[in-house]
Amino acid sequence: MFGKKQSSKIARSNDESFETIIAKSTEIHGQIVATQSLRIDGSVKGDIRGSQAEGVSVAIGLTGSVQGNIYAQRLIVGGRILGNVFVTETVELHDSADVQGDITYSQISMEPGAKINGRLVSQTNPQQGKLTTEGQPTLVSAAVSQALPAPAADS
Repeated sequence: MFGKKQSSKIARSNDESFETIIAKSTEIHGQIVATQSLRIDGSVKGDIRGSQAEGVSVAIGLTGSVQGNIYAQRLIVGGRILGNVFVTETVELHDSADVQGDITYSQISMEPGAKINGRLVSQTNPQQGKLTTEGQPTLVSAAVSQALPAPAADS
C-alpha cells in the first residue's frame, strides 16, 4: 500500500491457495506426485506431477528451484526450472523466472526480465496436453509434426 511495490507476488495469482509448501530451507530428491496445489520455495531434484483431475497448480517461489520436468494444470514461476514444462492451462513467468527447458502450454504470460532457454510450444487444442494416468503428456499427431521431429523408423 505504501512505499515500493514488492516483487513477491508469486502466490497471488487468481487467489490461489497452496495446500503444500516446500520451505526455503528444504531440499527434496525424488519425484513428487501432487493431488493438491503446491508451492516450492526450496529445492526439488526430480519430476513434479500434478493430478490433472484435481486441477493442481504449481508455484515456484523466488527462492525455489526445480531440476526435473513439471506436469501441471497451472504453473507460476518466480524461481528457477532446469527441465521441461507441460502445462494444460496457464503458465505465468514473473520477472525473476529462469527456465532452462521447453515449455508446452495453452496460455502464457511473461513479465519483462523473465528468462527462457528452450522452445515455447503452444497448444490450441486442450486435449493435446492432457495428462494420462501415467502422467505423460498426450500429443495429437498434428501438434507433434509441427513441434517435434518425426521418430526414427525401426527397421
